[in-house]
Amino acid sequence: MQLRYSFRLYPNGPQRSALARAFGCARVVYNDALRARETARAGGEAFPKTGDLSKLLITEAKKTEERAWLSGVSAVVLQQSLRDLDTAYKNFFDGLKGKRPRMGAPRFKSRKNNRQAVRFTANARWKITTGGDLSLPKIGDVRVKWSRALPSMPSTVTVVKDAAGRYFASFVVETDTEKLPETDAVVGCDLGLTHFAILSDGTKIDSPRFLRRAEKKLKKAQQNLSRKAKGSSNRAKARIKVARAHGAVADARREFHHQLSTKLIRDNQAVAVEDLAVKGLARTRMAKSVHDAGWSAFTAMLEYKAALYGRTFHRIGRFEPTSQVCSACGVKDGPKPLSVRTWTCGACGTVLDRDINAAVNVAKAAGLAVTACGARVRPGLVPAQREETGTHPKASRTSGSQAGISVL
Repeated sequence: MQLRYSFRLYPNGPQRSALARAFGCARVVYNDALRARETARAGGEAFPKTGDLSKLLITEAKKTEERAWLSGVSAVVLQQSLRDLDTAYKNFFDGLKGKRPRMGAPRFKSRKNNRQAVRFTANARWKITTGGDLSLPKIGDVRVKWSRALPSMPSTVTVVKDAAGRYFASFVVETDTEKLPETDAVVGCDLGLTHFAILSDGTKIDSPRFLRRAEKKLKKAQQNLSRKAKGSSNRAKARIKVARAHGAVADARREFHHQLSTKLIRDNQAVAVEDLAVKGLARTRMAKSVHDAGWSAFTAMLEYKAALYGRTFHRIGRFEPTSQVCSACGVKDGPKPLSVRTWTCGACGTVLDRDINAAVNVAKAAGLAVTACGARVRPGLVPAQREETGTHPKASRTSGSQAGISVL
């Protein structure tokens, strides 16, 4: 099984300049190759092969005055840029053939893109030094912050610069599955917005709402950016501050997803989730909250961690009526508006919590043997609103209890 390991890089001044040169050269070769293929397509000619493009755009171009500066970076970086273009075209044509989800045709890269990356293969003779630095050809020994050990020696490394100006070394390595001790526990998971996850055992995990909590800081940073003159150095600094603020939110969300997914996989032999229509929900008025939750990233973590640790992962269909079926007797009671959080089954009289009941049904739809006891709730009394309590001296007395109202 292949896994990606990412580590923070801390290049010095000359190394940052060398990396910027590598990013630029790889981008130029990519754009030149894309332009050559699009020109051939427009003229009704066959696509130039990668070998021909490599000879023309790299080997021969280095001998010209206009492209002589390509010699300043490793040739492997330029070759990998051509392979990236091949992958982009393959994914595009596979999407047209229905072999994968559709995606757009390859586009030209800009130096203003938020993400810049170059890849070094074993042919580039990069290495990890005895001191723990990452030695890259024509760049030097870059300091790395190793947060964990690599399970095996990787053959390639991708150096990435994100929008916040941070550098990362990304390794894809082969790993062996780590079988965890088997357990009888299984769980169904219903994802939501008020609670990020509701488990079939009755556990409710609050949604951290990282983006909502950081909105005030993000708004201030964005306002400062909008006041700066376009093209000025102050605007570039303000843009980096905005990117760092967004990066902190993304990092916090990713850490939360990792911790929760690891706990669910370690504690349960099988995990079931619902296949949510995230793209559709992202076009509604709940779009910001849906993106803030990050359901797709979380379920992807559950899936690969289940394969890594020998667990079972189930993804049930999105049209399964998990909120309409009583988990106690199995009778379908019909759709209900989102404002209805608890309901009573008309067949067996069980009072059900909407979210826990859905989580139990998710597990049952996946074929997991779970009980419906977690779906039972006992509605209690909560303090009424001020206008409902009748404590005002001139308030009119109404029939019924005024000390509290039942949970809706």
